[in-house]
Amino acid sequence: MTASRLDRDILRLAVPALGTLAADPIVSLVDTAFVGQLGKTPLAALGVSVAVFSVAFFLFNFLAYGTTPLIAGAVARGDGDHAGRITLGALTLGIGVGLVAAVLLGWFADPVLRLMGAEAELLDESAIYLRIRVLGMPAVLLATVAHGVFRGYQDTKTPMFVTGSISLFNLVLDPLLIFGFDWGLAGAAWATTIAQWLGALIFVALFWTRRRRFSLRAQWPGMAALRPLLGAGRALVIRSGALLGAFTLATAVATRQGEEVVAAHQVAFQLWIFLALVIDALAIAGQALVGLHFGADRKLARAYAHRLLGWGIIGGLILAGIMASGWSVLPDLFTNDTVVVAEVVGVYAFIVAMQPLNAVVFVWDGIAIGASRFGFLAWSTVAAAVFTAVVLAVVQLQGWGLQGVWWALAVMMVIRFLALAWWHVVGPLGSAQDPSRESPAAA
Repeated sequence: MTASRLDRDILRLAVPALGTLAADPIVSLVDTAFVGQLGKTPLAALGVSVAVFSVAFFLFNFLAYGTTPLIAGAVARGDGDHAGRITLGALTLGIGVGLVAAVLLGWFADPVLRLMGAEAELLDESAIYLRIRVLGMPAVLLATVAHGVFRGYQDTKTPMFVTGSISLFNLVLDPLLIFGFDWGLAGAAWATTIAQWLGALIFVALFWTRRRRFSLRAQWPGMAALRPLLGAGRALVIRSGALLGAFTLATAVATRQGEEVVAAHQVAFQLWIFLALVIDALAIAGQALVGLHFGADRKLARAYAHRLLGWGIIGGLILAGIMASGWSVLPDLFTNDTVVVAEVVGVYAFIVAMQPLNAVVFVWDGIAIGASRFGFLAWSTVAAAVFTAVVLAVVQLQGWGLQGVWWALAVMMVIRFLALAWWHVVGPLGSAQDPSRESPAAA
């Protein structure tokens, strides 16, 4: 297959996925910008509670990441019934897990936030926001499953339209509830929660209208369909838990250094994660394309992987250049507190310099998920998170401030890069591997 054909297939999936992925962090950036006008305490409370909610959400993103390659593989084999059973099983798990997570996070909001270092007024504001946001957890996880299902069917346009619609809805609700109704931080939480339920209902309607195409039947999917998803889920929960645990620990260390520091960390991290998720559009293309071809045509899967990495490097360099040009402008858009702005400027170099590294790591993540190397991703990420936790502990003890926190995050990304590079060279997609001698299920 020619390079231009590979690129067309990648862009056909990646461009709509970019719209989908950009929409969620844009919502967070908009929330951050609006809440930042309320003062440093609401902004700090937003940072702490969003970090907690993110742990709960990303811990269960296996519902999308595990579903995509499993459905893509079933589609490649022409097994529509199996793809339908996986879809039903993932939807059942998503709703059930969402309900349990909402109850637990709502009940234990105060002790969890205290573990993050929130106290007094910061604790009160954070708890209000978190308890409202968790009401949308079942909707969030149902939508997460829907994204994985559509990607498995090589369709990233439908999720883009749904996510874009609810993001616009949130954009309208935010100023209305925060300032118009004078609900403050609680208004931002309600705006996001209502928008998330709207998105879930749209996806339910889409599944109903496409039930024949997706082979959906009103029956229990059975353990034969659930077992691969649960196996992938276990490994991906470990992987996501380690990754988000490191991010949460970084926020906790920043919180313990003062409201100005954690508020600045919230702004910097939202910019950083927004750019990382932009590149994750290529990772989604990797999940879908490598997942579709890995079992049947390993050579073609390898070709897609190499092209994706090339696109990742280019994308990372472009994002680094864009962020560098906004060095003196972007921090002021999110807060009018001069101390917070100064702290953001102090770590802005990390946001710029880490873009090419982030891009390659995120693309490799998608390639490995498409190849169903869930176990490797789990334990390599745990190793990176352990090293990061050690660095963060030193940062806390030595009082190295927000720059120390961001050095720790840089260490994590470097370790993940080295692990994924090793896997790519010696693993099933390495150029020295003979695809005819390796089973698709090999680790």
